[in-house]
Amino acid sequence: MKIAVGCDHAGFPLKNVVIEAVKAAGHEVIDVGTFSADAVDFPDFTKKVGEEIQGGEAGRGILICGSGIGACIAANKMKGIYASICHDTYSAAQGVMHDAMNVLCMGGRVIGPELVKVIVPAFLNARYLGDDEGGERLARRVEKIRKMEEDHS
Repeated sequence: MKIAVGCDHAGFPLKNVVIEAVKAAGHEVIDVGTFSADAVDFPDFTKKVGEEIQGGEAGRGILICGSGIGACIAANKMKGIYASICHDTYSAAQGVMHDAMNVLCMGGRVIGPELVKVIVPAFLNARYLGDDEGGERLARRVEKIRKMEEDHS
């Protein structure tokens, strides 16, 4: 799977760790920037990650800003993007498995490289269970989220 990775200046110190973790998990990286520690605005890179997913070029995305909060809020404004901040492996996997999360957001000023190395594969190795037999409960809930998105677009 192709994974779009983006960050702002506060997330930049962790970006290469994220990229290496994505590659180690057997996926291809689409690096949308930023490419230096110079100050930039996180919504610009959030938009690029979201557009890669919306356009079908990437299956999932990873965003890193200072806290993860701003990138998460911005990502969730984009149609078809289901983002969450995850600073633990349980949430990173559970968000995909139960809620069809397709963008992982992390805070570059909150977590360090060793945690990134376990969170990223937890996110990437998880699969949405709502399509499985017995996943009707999960699918029903995700469909309600999608309907909310349609009703308020």
